Amino acid sequence: QVQMMESGGGSVQSGGSLRLSCEAASSSDYTIGSYCMGWLRQVPGQKREGVAAIDSDGTTSYAESVKGRFTISRHNVNNTLYLQMNSLKPEDTARYYCAAVLVPAGLGFCESDSSYNYWGQGTQVTVSS
Repeated sequence: QVQMMESGGGSVQSGGSLRLSCEAASSSDYTIGSYCMGWLRQVPGQKREGVAAIDSDGTTSYAESVKGRFTISRHNVNNTLYLQMNSLKPEDTARYYCAAVLVPAGLGFCESDSSYNYWGQGTQVTVSS
């Protein structure tokens, strides 16, 4: 079992920045560092969209819509996942969720649209024009 809790959401103007954090804890035999972790977002009435992912070996992947603007990172010592969001646009407005799944590292299974099985409650990001 993995418990996850997001923070750092808020309201910003277009072009602004936010940094999301996700604190994670594992009660299984695997440390948080063993998990593929990702950020996804959802607008009410729309399908959840993968934003970024980071594998246990540090390999990252991004949705085309956020490449060059968002950066995913992880700190395995304090079991925290981050999403630095720069040059925010109104279309980035959504509820952002962190997620985790245990997959073999370094084989391309860790993607932003992977089938995650552990989720946080989400944090709202609102970007105004």
